[in-house]
Amino acid sequence: MPPPTVLHVTETTHTQTTPPGPAGRPRSPEFRLAADALRGLWQDLFHDAFAYRPLPRMAADGPLLRRLPGPVRDRAVWTPHALVAAAGVVAMLANAASFSEGQVTQLMGAMLALAPVLLTLARPVGAFWLSLAATAVTSAVGDSWETWPWLPGSFVSHLVVLTVVALRTRPRAAAWMWLLTALYGVWTVTVFGTTHYDIDAAPMIVLSALVLLAVTVRQTRREARQEVSAQQTVTEHERSRRTLLEERTTIARELHDVVAHHMSVVAIQAEAAPYRVENPPPELEKAFATIRENAVAALTELRRVLGVVRAEDYEAPDAPQPTLADLDGLLANVREAGLTVEKAVTGAVRELPQGVELSAYRIVQEALSNTLRHAPGAGARVEIGYVLGGLGLRIVNGPPPAPHLVKPSPGAGHGITGMRERVSMLNGDMTAGPGADGGYEVTVFLPVPAADTASEGGA
Repeated sequence: MPPPTVLHVTETTHTQTTPPGPAGRPRSPEFRLAADALRGLWQDLFHDAFAYRPLPRMAADGPLLRRLPGPVRDRAVWTPHALVAAAGVVAMLANAASFSEGQVTQLMGAMLALAPVLLTLARPVGAFWLSLAATAVTSAVGDSWETWPWLPGSFVSHLVVLTVVALRTRPRAAAWMWLLTALYGVWTVTVFGTTHYDIDAAPMIVLSALVLLAVTVRQTRREARQEVSAQQTVTEHERSRRTLLEERTTIARELHDVVAHHMSVVAIQAEAAPYRVENPPPELEKAFATIRENAVAALTELRRVLGVVRAEDYEAPDAPQPTLADLDGLLANVREAGLTVEKAVTGAVRELPQGVELSAYRIVQEALSNTLRHAPGAGARVEIGYVLGGLGLRIVNGPPPAPHLVKPSPGAGHGITGMRERVSMLNGDMTAGPGADGGYEVTVFLPVPAADTASEGGA
């Protein structure tokens, strides 16, 4: 009997990216385009059309108002509202003149022109629909036929409404409003063109198109400027953050090398200590063995945890990290680069913790580098003060000589950020800023507890 045949069925999953039609077929691109357009029309002009959105006041600290006196500035913030109301009054007076049958009809015509304009201050999209309805009512009962279907007052009112609403909404809404206005004008020409020979919707269609185009261009440019400004702010923030992280990584690498060096010394001394004593007791040998094991374990963990901060191309320095004892070599290098620098040391010179020595050296190095970049030709002075409880640094440079033979090299100010990060790591204080003579001054205090100084001196 032959073995049964096994059928392998491969299941294929199809992802439907477009809504299916009546027969399960995907919709055409034209259908999706029309659906998106209708959806945009609903969102812009129908959904929450009469939502309350009051017109904001002008910013009191803007480029125009901040120069005005206080009482005048407090009233000037309402300038947009006053301009809209003034335009509404003009439309009201023009529309009232189109009704000559009596005071009641004139008042009604005036309100039909004024109400939509004032409504733009609180409910802009609803004001458009009210203006379109008021236009139809005014053209039906008004007495003027020269500019039918938009009587003079309705013409001004609807144009003002279109402008204000376009300024307060997105460009797509302005396009929809113009399209509906044009459709209304074409419809009146088609239906009533045989009975009213003076009917002409072209002036409103053309003029509103020009006005809305200008408003849309202005809105688009303003949005583009805001987006660019926001992007620049984000980019600058990210650049500063990246610089800070890079500086912290550099500090972590240096401290890793410092601590690893000390832990290696502890392990070697613990291993060699029993051989320096004749017939050491077992307890002493066991204690030194424990010290060595703990030092090696700590060194291994340190390399495993802090090793992630090393770049792939980073190589640990063969020589120990620099200290203030190496400062003369640094000053000699910058003198060869053309910087005249003096050094002054006050207080009792003593050995400090290596982390403090390294940070002090790097701060002086960065401050002198900034002097070379930003004040070429200027003289500098480095003052080091060994005081009770810490170390004081002051690096000051004068203004560059005039005329400037060498142009300053622009920088992003990241060197100051690195200095502050080192000082903050050691719980110190730092001030940096222009000097009274036009130069620049950096003042730093790095605290050193007495116990740390004593232990370093004993080591």
